[in-house]
Amino acid sequence: MTNKYFHPTRFFTFLIIFALMSFSFLPPKKLTIWLIGDSTMSIKEKKAYPETGWGMPFANFWDSSVTIDNRAKNGRSSKSFMAENLWQPVVDNLKEGDYVFIQFGHNDESVNKAERYSTPEQFKDNLIKYITESRSKKAIPVLITPVSRLKFEGNTAAETHPVYAQIVRDVAKENNVTLIDLDEKSKSLLQQLGPDKAPLLFNHLLPGEHPNYPEGKDDNTHFNELGARKMAELVLAEIRTAIPELAQKIVIGKIKK
Repeated sequence: MTNKYFHPTRFFTFLIIFALMSFSFLPPKKLTIWLIGDSTMSIKEKKAYPETGWGMPFANFWDSSVTIDNRAKNGRSSKSFMAENLWQPVVDNLKEGDYVFIQFGHNDESVNKAERYSTPEQFKDNLIKYITESRSKKAIPVLITPVSRLKFEGNTAAETHPVYAQIVRDVAKENNVTLIDLDEKSKSLLQQLGPDKAPLLFNHLLPGEHPNYPEGKDDNTHFNELGARKMAELVLAEIRTAIPELAQKIVIGKIKK
């Protein structure tokens, strides 16, 4: 005999709705975005302020499911980062679904510094090693071209990484890796600002303007706090386009769409 109060269709519909609601309340999967690179990305000591790596403000734009682990170091190249055993601890701690943001080039170009310099062929091989070892742990590599230096030829922002930035582009294409072309995007921003305003993004200081630099500073490579935030925003904007599944974890309202 069927219970007049029991309706199988309604009962199973309720179960389905309950299951879907339970699934929707599951906490989001946690992941880590590892940043490996040079001084333009790295966390600075207080004695270096107002010099700021773009990885510092970048860490503030994510929801609680994302951890930013910034391993970038001043003066490191794709070669020295491995030689100094800075890369292996990252590999050892990678988890499936993590991201590895790889930005080198500035110091690989340093022909006169043997511990840093990578030939174009070595640079390519190093990038491929980072990609391969990230993927071996089921992490997701992302290649980033070296951010532009401040250099104008007249009123035109000049290319400051013609060889090494192109190698990054080529390696990304050949190995089916997501590319964030920060070299091109930052150069475009500098062009937009022009030679008078673009220096406002860099660590330019007059004598006596900051206690960390009593004699002043005229640095065309490293950013101040404003410049670092602008570069982080460029990276985040590219993530919105190129990595939509990761972009969902960007905190709404903290970056311009």
